[in-house]
Amino acid sequence: MFERKYDNSGSSGSSRGGYNSGPREMTDVTCSKCGKQTQVPFKPDGSRPVYCSECYQKNKPAKPSRRY
Repeated sequence: MFERKYDNSGSSGSSRGGYNSGPREMTDVTCSKCGKQTQVPFKPDGSRPVYCSECYQKNKPAKPSRRY
């Protein structure tokens, strides 16, 4: 009746999640705040600033408060 679109074996080619997905491909970038050379686990598209880990910790977005 319904066709199965994916499996949980990890061989679907997805690069999201999982501990056994292998090493992440890192991209060399320059921090938008301090100018330090660093690496990030994604390829920036230029639409948003990219920070080194130190500047990101200082400027990370505030989490919205949870109300139950």
